[in-house]
Amino acid sequence: MISINKLSVSFTGKTLFDDVSFIIKDKDRIGLTGKNGAGKSTLLKILSGLQEPDSGTIVLTTGHEIGYLPQEMIPDSTKTIMDETLTAFDKTNALEKEIEKLSAQLAERTDYESEEYHKLIERLTEANERFHLIGGNDRMGMAEKVLLGLGFKRSDFERSITEFSSGWQMRVELAKILLKKPEVMLLDEPTNHLDIESIGWLEEFLQTYPGAVVLVSHDRKFLDHVTTRTIEITMGRIEDYNVPYSEYVIQRAERRQVQQAAYDNQQKEIENIERFIERFRYKATKARQAQSRIKMLEKMERIEVDETDNSSIAFRFPPAPHCGKIVIRAQDIGKCYGEKRVFSHFDFTLEKGEKVALVGRNGEGKSTFSKIVMGEIPDHEGRLEIGAGVKIGYFAQNQAALLDGNKTVFQTIDDIAVGEVRTRIRNILGCFLFSGEDIEKKVKVLSGGEKGRLALAKLLLEPVNLLVLDEPTNHLDMRSKDILKMALLQYNGSLIVVSHDRDFLEGLTTKTYEFRDGHVKLHLGDVSTFLADRKMERLQELERKSASPANAGKQAQNAPKGNTASSPNAAPTAPRPGSAEEREMQKQQERELRKVRNAIEKLESEIEALESELAEMDKVFIEDPSQCTVENCNQYEEKKRLSARKTDEWAALQEKLEEMGK
Repeated sequence: MISINKLSVSFTGKTLFDDVSFIIKDKDRIGLTGKNGAGKSTLLKILSGLQEPDSGTIVLTTGHEIGYLPQEMIPDSTKTIMDETLTAFDKTNALEKEIEKLSAQLAERTDYESEEYHKLIERLTEANERFHLIGGNDRMGMAEKVLLGLGFKRSDFERSITEFSSGWQMRVELAKILLKKPEVMLLDEPTNHLDIESIGWLEEFLQTYPGAVVLVSHDRKFLDHVTTRTIEITMGRIEDYNVPYSEYVIQRAERRQVQQAAYDNQQKEIENIERFIERFRYKATKARQAQSRIKMLEKMERIEVDETDNSSIAFRFPPAPHCGKIVIRAQDIGKCYGEKRVFSHFDFTLEKGEKVALVGRNGEGKSTFSKIVMGEIPDHEGRLEIGAGVKIGYFAQNQAALLDGNKTVFQTIDDIAVGEVRTRIRNILGCFLFSGEDIEKKVKVLSGGEKGRLALAKLLLEPVNLLVLDEPTNHLDMRSKDILKMALLQYNGSLIVVSHDRDFLEGLTTKTYEFRDGHVKLHLGDVSTFLADRKMERLQELERKSASPANAGKQAQNAPKGNTASSPNAAPTAPRPGSAEEREMQKQQERELRKVRNAIEKLESEIEALESELAEMDKVFIEDPSQCTVENCNQYEEKKRLSARKTDEWAALQEKLEEMGK
């Protein structure tokens, strides 16, 4: 258990925490939330002992170990992936050496009846029990399991860690923390360097983890699947909710509504009392009552309404310029780096206004294909054509790192802005929360979230009809991600987006391209459809494995013998023409036909109503961007998802109608 008592922290004149106290229990699953710069990462550093608070104390239960994964770090190891991962077992290795030492001492002694000999046996027994308890005999197996879960291949295990990108090196650091099994695990944005499948594996691992987990993440679904408690950092204090993130959002809004209602009622009461005092305080007959009410006001405990920090980016992409119907046409695209083939034989067509997602494990070619589209990788296989009149806006995965650290925020935009846009630079920066002295800050002193917002602001400098976005949500807070998503939903151009954020992708795209094992597979629908398809494929793989030749033989032996016509699975005999049985079958078919037609008509009405509602919401958002609140965005997305589901149902019924021959 960790006890945080009266914690206060200030940074460059800004108060991050003011007299904050709370407790982390042994099996807590806590999600820290708050806007960028609120102090989430600072709190993790303080809990890990890497930073001292200005005042207050942190008390950790004796014997408890803390594991901390920072948001960014630069590992300096030159070991192989497996050897570096196995350093997580330093304590286990030390215990093994102690066992070897004690065993050697016992082998040399002959004083079997002495007290010292029996003490050595007790120490060896205790060490062996601890060694088996922590799984000392299965270190290699555990390391393999975690590395595979985090996306490494067995062929990677003996490669030097220096051959891998910083993101993959961070996965090794995460693997080491998971294998150390500390009593308290502090994870700062652990999903930033993971793909969708690895995130799913990490979720399952943390759900059954025996210790406490405190994590910072801007992935709403990850928080909902892992955490059971949410601590919000806002305005220098914390608000503690014993629910996952999505329920916390609802409870926070309800709590503030209750507070506001109570506050309004109390203000009316105070106003009435003050009016009475003002009217009668100088009248002898009412003086006593007036004094009584004055004392009542002095003793009244004033209700306060929680302050809320509603600052978030607020913008819309400029209308897309006109272009041809085909935005991109790619045929037989492929790419190799030396002997390593990334992907091959990829055919891809993007039409005007179409929005697609590229998903898959890291290193499978998503960013490579984005760079091929941008012309940054000309030596690729196949043919790529960009349509007539297509203008591309590009957000690279390392876009924030590409910014010139010595320029100011204003200079970064001013140096590339042209024409009339230059007169609106301060307004554009204001939409991305840069105002006042902020615009004169050097880029190198900005936080990761601030650099990400600045890189996004550059996309507004000129109208484009194709956006290529590679991991645009890294380091963005929840509200900023919601606003970006709404801006993309309203954007009338085409979109190619690479992301591992399931909540961000849900409802945003209509096609999902999965990059996997050197091939690219199309999944019609958004990321939810893709995830459902992937799980189905896994189940089918299991079924294929269970249908081995031996099992097939057993099934053949157990199959019913004799006349196949009597088999329950045999085709039914057709009824005689004109018979009562045939007439009954025709009636049944007519009833089924009416049922399908009625269902189609009902769905058409519902889809039409939903589309009208979505069009009206679009109109409201365009006329008044302030209406793009998180609640309104969620309602818009829910209606869009519902419309898509009903459209799929309608299409399925239409196919059924055609099969019925009507």
